Amino acid sequence: MRYLPLTDADRQAMLTTIGAESIADLYVDVPAGARLDAPIPLPDHQGELEVERALSAMADKNLHSAREPFFLGCGAYRHHIPATVDYLIQRGEFMTSYTPYQPEITQGTLQMLFEFQTMVAMLTGMEVANASMYDGASGTAEAVLMADRVTRRSRALLAGGLHPHYRHTVETYARYSGFEIVSQPPSHGGDEDLTDLIDETISCVVVQNPDVFGHVRDVSGLAKACHDVGALLVVVVTEVVSLGLVTPPGEMGADIVVCEGQSLGNPLGFGGPYVGLFAARAKHVRQMPGRLVGETKDAEGRRGWVLTLSTREQHIRREKATSNICTNSGLCALAFTIHLSLLGEAGLTRLARLNHEAAIRAADALAAIDGVELINQTFFNEFTLRLDKPSADVADGLAERGVLGGVPFSRFHPEDKDRANLLIVAVTETNTQDGIDAYAAALREVLA
Repeated sequence: MRYLPLTDADRQAMLTTIGAESIADLYVDVPAGARLDAPIPLPDHQGELEVERALSAMADKNLHSAREPFFLGCGAYRHHIPATVDYLIQRGEFMTSYTPYQPEITQGTLQMLFEFQTMVAMLTGMEVANASMYDGASGTAEAVLMADRVTRRSRALLAGGLHPHYRHTVETYARYSGFEIVSQPPSHGGDEDLTDLIDETISCVVVQNPDVFGHVRDVSGLAKACHDVGALLVVVVTEVVSLGLVTPPGEMGADIVVCEGQSLGNPLGFGGPYVGLFAARAKHVRQMPGRLVGETKDAEGRRGWVLTLSTREQHIRREKATSNICTNSGLCALAFTIHLSLLGEAGLTRLARLNHEAAIRAADALAAIDGVELINQTFFNEFTLRLDKPSADVADGLAERGVLGGVPFSRFHPEDKDRANLLIVAVTETNTQDGIDAYAAALREVLA
């Protein structure tokens, strides 16, 4: 492909069109303290090895996720990825178009997406699943839009245990889409009751399980309350490994289930790319966003796969499309599918048990320290501690001792002084007993 750089005249024409005088005007929203006013001082003309050494030395100044002890979660989790996953996703059989615009010639992609959908439906306990969600947060917003189409209502209720980033994503979608969002304040007690807020004006209730504070709940009562007034229950799962032990949302009455699939096959990438999982009841299938791959037979009876439902603007008129999702996060979905295939049902359950057992050991060790209270009665692999000091200061103190000890809730709501001492801690199968012991020792020092 030829590279055709823009000329100064091209740039000036574009700036004039959008009403900006200079390139700098495009960055006025970035705080001045975060902007560079000179080139980064890097040496010129270095060999590849020298560049690699220099960058590695810079990277080593960070505390990163490959180091122990690491206890960050809140929607993105560190898990072990078998080397087989990376090997298989790079095989030539999977080197096809990134998205099936020409479905008849991308049978491999369609078969993979069909397997992906099948796994998602089984995991969530739902009847149909699609492929094409960017991530869990945007999938949640798509679920709210779908509920509006199904119920012909335009008012959604978001639970206080929903991850703040997911809430912001839904609110961003709502800003110009003509529907109302009723957001409940953060609820860290695990006993939030939404039933009195549900009436005939509500299209859906969005609840996360386990919630952002780690509480695991039975949402079957909430599902009944929704159905009694014709509303839908949307259940969000940010840690998909939890479905190896926790009752699937579909068995508790959910109408739409959205998950973040990063935990299986995909490494931590702070900002992505991740992969959203989306499943629903079969009666609502025509209102699902994205694409749905189905199995069929050709004229000679041979097994094949087709895009069964794909009500997107690439295929139909924009105003008739159910969403503007334009990718299927195909490589991430492939990695998810391969990892889950390798685990199998028993393997996923075993992985979930390893996570839960490690989290119990960590919670017991940390809650035994003076000045620490475990607020959870139930949890999977993530729980919340109430400290006797601001959690942001404690997290900084832990980092100075080489421990990434959790996510302060104040990072999401710095104005919420009542929850400034809450620290959300995630534990997975990658955390060793030595790491837990080191965390406990560092926390004692910081709180002393």
